[in-house]
Amino acid sequence: MSAPAPSPLAVVDAEPLPRQEEVLTEAALAFVAELHRRFTPRRDELLARRAERRAEIARTSTLDFLPETAAIRADDSWKVAPAPAALNDRRVEITGPTDRKMTINALNSGAKVWLADFEDASAPTWENVVLGQVNLIDAYTRKIDFTDPKSGKSYALKPADQLATVVMRPRGWHLEERHLTFDGRPVPGALVDFGLYFFHNAQRLIDLGKGPYFYLPKTESHLEARLWNDIFVFAQDYVGIPQGTVRATVLIETITAAYEMEEILYELRDHAAGLNAGRWDYLFSIVKNFRDGGAKFVLPDRNAVTMTAPFMRAYTELLVRTCHKRGAHAIGGMAAFIPSRKDAEVNKVAFEKVKADKDREAGDGFDGSWVAHPDLVPIAMASFDAVLGEKPNQKDRLREDVSVAPGDLIAIDSLDAKPTYDGLRNAVQVGIRYIEAWLRGLGAVAIFNLMEDAATAEISRSQIWQWINAGVVFENGETATPELARKVAAEELAAIRAEIGDEAFAAGKWQQAHDLLLHVSLDADYADFLTLPAYEQLVG
Repeated sequence: MSAPAPSPLAVVDAEPLPRQEEVLTEAALAFVAELHRRFTPRRDELLARRAERRAEIARTSTLDFLPETAAIRADDSWKVAPAPAALNDRRVEITGPTDRKMTINALNSGAKVWLADFEDASAPTWENVVLGQVNLIDAYTRKIDFTDPKSGKSYALKPADQLATVVMRPRGWHLEERHLTFDGRPVPGALVDFGLYFFHNAQRLIDLGKGPYFYLPKTESHLEARLWNDIFVFAQDYVGIPQGTVRATVLIETITAAYEMEEILYELRDHAAGLNAGRWDYLFSIVKNFRDGGAKFVLPDRNAVTMTAPFMRAYTELLVRTCHKRGAHAIGGMAAFIPSRKDAEVNKVAFEKVKADKDREAGDGFDGSWVAHPDLVPIAMASFDAVLGEKPNQKDRLREDVSVAPGDLIAIDSLDAKPTYDGLRNAVQVGIRYIEAWLRGLGAVAIFNLMEDAATAEISRSQIWQWINAGVVFENGETATPELARKVAAEELAAIRAEIGDEAFAAGKWQQAHDLLLHVSLDADYADFLTLPAYEQLVG
């Protein structure tokens, strides 16, 4: 038998990694190359379409349900494919990056699902991209363990029937993978993450009684969902597994996707598992799309925008109704609190808030919800157990009482809260601290007892940008200006240096993070994604 033809993909500017040959095989790279050849041109067209739609929103300051797809919404006969057994009960899902320790802890957490994240909770260094794939392969073959070099504590997997089901999240369509090129052009990060994972694990997961399950991030339209569906059809044929084995849950974390939820499920209907309500990216998307829409679109401090805000209620209730009408799971938002090992009172207050949030979601009809830390799994589980009992989900709750008009989803001015000076300071604090960690290769970062990811930094810098460009006057009489943002950022940088000491400050990437936050917050030309200029500065 002749050897396989060399892959046309080239690995560039990357230091060799231990065991990379197990992931970057000729056969796997040939599959990724074929994905790139077939689907990247359509991806490029869809990115261009995003820009056209954003220009239309800038012109009209409004959005509506699509007239051209009204027949799909009106047709009550279609449903998504029934959930496979491994994805039928999703009452608690834990999220996190795919480093070795997290892989073991998430699988062992007691959650029903682990969102194994190559996207917002993972800075896309080549090491994170490749070794994250190694860790998942090792988990499925039960060859994974970990000993913490600091504490000496060892970690190992529980029995198979006690492990969470993995739903893997690749990068969004806008991101490239600069270390893997085709004719000198970077391959989209989404195709790299999906392709390597699917090629190595699809059959392995079937053999384990599960399957290749995915979360699809940053989707902006049903046409982007159609692209993913075509990729799934091709991929399943390529490796020889039955059509419909793949299942995808789409994050409704852009304002445009909120107007196309039924159409997104329709495009993916043979592969659809559900929709998820992703809070921070959703707010970021509202600011991004309506940033020049005037005072009525100015968001207050991010922590003042709770899920009980009228426009957020419209979004989440429409999501539950849409999913259940079509037989799909509705998955709620993130409980991002990180328990303190030092302050029991902080934990008590936070746990009560988490419980209230999860009680509300379960009561609204959601089938499950997200947490960021294993200690929150029992709290969320209790909320959903109280509503579900022995049932795996509540898809029979059709929520036909819900009626959402197009304007309800963008009624930002229905919220009785205003931007504050403390909100500006918090946005600067969190933005600098998160970006500094991201530039060191960390995508999930505990800041002020909250697990923050790239969506947090996006909303932080977007709010700074929006408040300055809207000329917001804070309660202390100060106006949001570039000068004020620079002053606050300089104060925060000095406070960080005083907090951690000169040596640790010099060893970090604090000045670089400060400068990047100000660049994307103050530049007149608003960057579509913070991670695009940040990726140019990411080493590794």
